[in-house]
Amino acid sequence: MQLYNTLSAKERAALIKDAGQERLTISFYKYAHIGNPSIFRNHLFIHWNELEVLGRIYVANEGINAQLSVPAENFKAFKKHLDSISFLKNVRLNIAIEQDNLSFLKLKVKVRQKIVADGLNDTTFDVTNKGIHVDAQKFNELIEHPDTVLVDMRNHYESEIGHFKNAITPDVDTFRDSLDIIENDLADHKEDKKLVMYCTGGIRCEKASAYYKHKGFKQVYQLEGGIIEYTRQVNDKNLENKFLGKNFVFDHRRGERISDDVIANCHQCGNPCDTHVNCANEACHLLFIQCKACAQRMDDCCSDECKEIHNLPFEEQKALRKGKTVSNKIFKKGRSEVLKFKK
Repeated sequence: MQLYNTLSAKERAALIKDAGQERLTISFYKYAHIGNPSIFRNHLFIHWNELEVLGRIYVANEGINAQLSVPAENFKAFKKHLDSISFLKNVRLNIAIEQDNLSFLKLKVKVRQKIVADGLNDTTFDVTNKGIHVDAQKFNELIEHPDTVLVDMRNHYESEIGHFKNAITPDVDTFRDSLDIIENDLADHKEDKKLVMYCTGGIRCEKASAYYKHKGFKQVYQLEGGIIEYTRQVNDKNLENKFLGKNFVFDHRRGERISDDVIANCHQCGNPCDTHVNCANEACHLLFIQCKACAQRMDDCCSDECKEIHNLPFEEQKALRKGKTVSNKIFKKGRSEVLKFKK
């Protein structure tokens, strides 16, 4: 029984290009009690591998968080399988605004402690006592209210390239970092202000809204379906778009353009730019914003040092990486002394 990928990302990309079939990039989440996440993980892998689903899926006792890509011709079969799982029947699917057949190149279904790393002890508060969900139209009305505090629950590298007008955008590396910071900053407004939150697809706000209600905030709201669903509703209902720039996404696209505004700048030259890239030096792989001119000048690298390493023969690069641990704890996204124009 195959429970793992047999093709490399490069081989998969070639197959997708040769097939010439359209794929849909989709995300969804659901908090639910899963008794045995490992068995559930294997069940998903077996069925979704047959449907040529690719993506990054996290499964835990508390539910599922999925970002994936499925061939358009297999979508009905994929949806039928989702609906056959009791807690996933009619689950809201966030379909990407901008499609890319190469958004994911492997199927990774992983068992985790939590579907979002929030650092919270869920036994200390009622995680089901969530905030009020609002659609795009109500959200637009709320954020214009003088008693509203609008908070972006995403990380600094996400909000840097796009956010809602007048939103508070915490300068944090992780979701868990933002929780206490926001509570402390808004401590004096737990009763007199409307706390309105948003994130990419809604999952971070699900837990955050319950947490803030537990902490004493009386009026807590969250954008249903996040930025992705907001954009769909804005387009479908011809509503005013109050989002500026790009929505950061966690796949090979790295961003979906929501408005024509470019609110970020190249981290190397300072010119307007909102294109995220990873440093071409595999021992670095730093996520940062780089314009086309700097990409050409720097050979797609973040620094002169990385440029020198990247231009070495592959075996020499491999030897330099030997024995070194590469992780997000070392190479933080968008933070490095070499990025002179990082805001």
